[in-house]
Amino acid sequence: MDKLSKIILIAGPTTSGKSGFAVKLAKKINGEIINADSMQVYKQLKILTARPSKINQKNIKHHLYGFQNVRKTFSTGTWLKFAIKKIKEIRKKNKIPIIVGGTGLYFKSLTDGLVKIPNIPTKVRNETRLLQKKLGQKKFYQKLIKLDPLIKNRINLNDAQRSARAFEIKKFTKISITKWFQGTKNLFEENSFVKIYIDFPRSDLVERIKTRVDKMFKDGAVSEVEKFNRLRVIKENSVNKVIGIQEIGKYLKGELNLNEAKERICIKTRQYAKRQETWARGYMMSWQKIDPQDLTLVLKKYK
Repeated sequence: MDKLSKIILIAGPTTSGKSGFAVKLAKKINGEIINADSMQVYKQLKILTARPSKINQKNIKHHLYGFQNVRKTFSTGTWLKFAIKKIKEIRKKNKIPIIVGGTGLYFKSLTDGLVKIPNIPTKVRNETRLLQKKLGQKKFYQKLIKLDPLIKNRINLNDAQRSARAFEIKKFTKISITKWFQGTKNLFEENSFVKIYIDFPRSDLVERIKTRVDKMFKDGAVSEVEKFNRLRVIKENSVNKVIGIQEIGKYLKGELNLNEAKERICIKTRQYAKRQETWARGYMMSWQKIDPQDLTLVLKKYK
């Protein structure tokens, strides 16, 4: 394998050890790491987003971590533009780009290209989500299939976010999201990518998630949320989806005790891991699924 022509992608559910493995691999193959986690881009949320440690970032060059102000929106398109720029810069240094994270859409935009769909009016988006809430996901999905038969078997029944997106696109543009995606172009050849998915058993993730949540609180998650709340970020910004902001906010208001806040964060994180696994089953079928116990063997393959 001509390593210098490759772009290594490392994905997996939250707490699966992606970042640690990426650092070990980068040391072995002279690589640099690019973030592909939509929440780790935010400057003011280091602890809740489990940003890689300063030690790891000092030993290996890391890109696109903690650089975006929480008051500003950050889209997949913006990430892709930055990521492509970093890939080119790393290659110019004769190093290997290693892209690691848990945001499936970021990886998809890189490997498949990003579709240029017209902006959907807020009115249409709000109406779509109100309808989805009113009907429930199962009935909403059936309505979506009637509106856009082409997406049948292309979007998972339980994928509420992508169902809503497909519905609003067809409703406003009169064109199926599948047709929009057919017009996408990718900057890199498909064989440029080495795709690794760390396939951690969900039963093992439960304890890992609990351990991470306990560590977050010890590291100062409560203080981080207090500072975040003082910034008064508008509710519509995607940064408010960071797990822990809402739960610790309720703890600070006295609506939850500490253990209740921790437990709710654990539950939400487990749900997030499940969504990541669902995405992988649907959109990462061509990726190498690696058992975490075999990661050492994978490292030995690279020189």
